[in-house]
Amino acid sequence: MISKEHNTIPLLNGLVLAGGKSRRMGTAKDLLNWHGKEQRYFAADLLAPFCTEVFISCRQDQMVDIDPHYYPLPDTFLNMGPFGGILSALRAQRDKAWLVVACDLPLLDKKSLELLIQSRDPEKAATTYESPFDGLPEPLITIWEPKSYPLLLNFLGIGNTCPRKVLINSDTLILKPENPDALMNVNTPEDALKASEILKR
Repeated sequence: MISKEHNTIPLLNGLVLAGGKSRRMGTAKDLLNWHGKEQRYFAADLLAPFCTEVFISCRQDQMVDIDPHYYPLPDTFLNMGPFGGILSALRAQRDKAWLVVACDLPLLDKKSLELLIQSRDPEKAATTYESPFDGLPEPLITIWEPKSYPLLLNFLGIGNTCPRKVLINSDTLILKPENPDALMNVNTPEDALKASEILKR
């Protein structure tokens, strides 16, 4: 018998953040091929076994280029970077929690997602990892619960569009990663070289 409490846990959608301009990289990060396919599709496929539906967060102008086998979710909060993508997803399906990952995490693995989901606390605003690089919560591999939507809107209202600040100042469950490399953001050609070396190992 399924308990009443279990029924109240919001279903989990997946969101791949792929709407960035990739200025530091010099080439579109979501189109980089680390695993035999464009990174935005690799990340979406990685999320699929864990999520009810998976969407690729994008700019309106990217919509035409997204493979029809995948679901684009264009930003409705514009020019806010990842913050706008997260808010747009929460607005699109208010009753769902969103497992959000950035497209620039080529070392992200299934085990890291499993640990995040198994540890998830739906009573919190979000469940996330502590970044091994600066010790702060990592907003770009996070489960954002429906209750985080008004919190994000409050931050937007005071002119703050940093999702990390929302995690720091909210009731957030922060986990230590078992595989710190999985959280490595690849933002520059130097980062890409380092990630390539780790993947070869």
